Amino acid sequence: MSDCLFCKIIDGQIPSLKVYEDDHVFAFMDIMPLTKGHTLLIPKTHCKDLFEMPEDVARNLYAAAPKVANAIKSAFNPIGMNTINNNGAEAGQTVFHYHLHLVPRYDDADGLRVEWNHRQAEFPTDVLTDVATAIKANLLP
Repeated sequence: MSDCLFCKIIDGQIPSLKVYEDDHVFAFMDIMPLTKGHTLLIPKTHCKDLFEMPEDVARNLYAAAPKVANAIKSAFNPIGMNTINNNGAEAGQTVFHYHLHLVPRYDDADGLRVEWNHRQAEFPTDVLTDVATAIKANLLP
């Protein structure tokens, strides 16, 4: 996609601080980092989001993720790492080329808040069983 920001970064039309590249993926520093080492990992094949990503593209991207994550870990010794992907504008996606954020965590003051507000009471076992059945029925071969 010629108008895609991340495709232009891959092609070298827009500069980036590249940290990793192979035949399938490209990793570079997020220009609005949440923490030291916040890196974006993207497929070289343009995919709008996870819903449009072919399995081989996902396989290559996620094969590279531990390599980049461990390089960040070795460089900066974070105490943890969040991997974040937003799919669709409603989920917070702003660049519509799939990207995985690798966000090293250092302490409670590092600027990222992840909060899980479970709704367990709304999903008892019988409801979860129906949900699981619906998902299984919609898996593509």
